[in-house]
Amino acid sequence: MKRLILLTLSSLALVLGSVPGLADEKAIREALQRALPGMQPDSIQPTKLKGLYEVLYGPKLFYVSEDGAYLIQGSLVDVNSRQDLTEPRLAQARVGALNKMGSANMIVFKPQKPKHVAYVFTDIDCGYCRKLHSEIKQYLDAGIEIRYLFYPRAGEGSDSYNKAVNVWCAENRTQALTQAKKGEPVPEKACDNPVSKHMALGNAMGASGTPMIVTEKGSVLPGYVPAAQLLQVLGEEKKG
Repeated sequence: MKRLILLTLSSLALVLGSVPGLADEKAIREALQRALPGMQPDSIQPTKLKGLYEVLYGPKLFYVSEDGAYLIQGSLVDVNSRQDLTEPRLAQARVGALNKMGSANMIVFKPQKPKHVAYVFTDIDCGYCRKLHSEIKQYLDAGIEIRYLFYPRAGEGSDSYNKAVNVWCAENRTQALTQAKKGEPVPEKACDNPVSKHMALGNAMGASGTPMIVTEKGSVLPGYVPAAQLLQVLGEEKKG
């Protein structure tokens, strides 16, 4: 996967480099379209660095030089303020991608008095994912709505993937997920499901393990986070 991404970026850089004098959004879009047919960037805009453009595509972000000679992946940092200029934009992009997926395509555990939302990429067979879910009442009591997306680490067609499909296709998804997290069998059932889309979104966000929590402001918290700690993080984010 990493090699494929590098090859794609190399191809993109070659195509961009062959276009002289790129200086506006339309020209950059045309170059991107030639390099990656079918790709429609969500936004292209100039950065604070003269001659450098930011390209957002779903939850992904990269930079293209004005003349089209260079493509850059990584963080843009203001040296004087030591501020990471990339992460806030990535956070916004993650929120946009999650909103586009929609809560109807997630398994949602709702508290009686909701205060916050947390998105959790989960693997049914992951130990820390099971630990998190065994404490679901603590999250709900804290007013945190948990929206689950599946990220079976073994990949599509694996036992974990099939379990996720069975849970999604169950009549009562929340009950089936709790059952599966306890290691109890869930009846096999096939239906239209978003599991592959969940995985693609997780990959686009750079998921390397589970659980991966994304806050309502788009920050990524890798690994298990206890309810009290998560509540503190969400509260601080909301304060700004």
